[in-house]
Amino acid sequence: MGMAHPHPLHGVHVAILVDNGFEQIELVRPRDALLAAGATTAIVSPQGRKVWGWDGDAKATAFHVDVPIAEAKPTAFDALLLPGGVRSADRLRIDNKSVLFVHAMQIAQKPIAAICHAPWILIETDFVRGRKLTSWPSLRTDLANAGADWLNRAVVADDLLVTSRKPADISRFNDAMIDLFGSPNRSVATAS
Repeated sequence: MGMAHPHPLHGVHVAILVDNGFEQIELVRPRDALLAAGATTAIVSPQGRKVWGWDGDAKATAFHVDVPIAEAKPTAFDALLLPGGVRSADRLRIDNKSVLFVHAMQIAQKPIAAICHAPWILIETDFVRGRKLTSWPSLRTDLANAGADWLNRAVVADDLLVTSRKPADISRFNDAMIDLFGSPNRSVATAS
């Protein structure tokens, strides 16, 4: 085994899609891991200038929105991180621009990492059909009804999708996300 590159995600630009009520630790810890691996990140949101994180049932910190969803171009990003939090996930899945953004990332075959309640939006784009994944347990029936093979594991990797269940899984989620986002054939455009 050779030495791993200290910055395996150098040059990788990751969109982090959230709305008010995202689970703060599910944004902060994965973002820190991405930055440490050399990636750049941008918070994308339907909210204007700031978006609020929550710590469980309590409002926590406001985060600067780097790119409003109306201005977000999927071509500007190499990968997508979807933090959880029931409030954020429930808002995003009925926000048309957010659903279209996620769908465009899927069409472009860009990798996606989703944790906790975040896989809800993947139902709206029919992305979960035939895939293995996990989530917060309360989404199990929704995901199964949408054609997913739901597994109760800390992390599930299936092609261009990595999913986890809850904050306790974040360390393993981060490792799997970095592996996925840094794979050499990650987003190689096919020459036509």
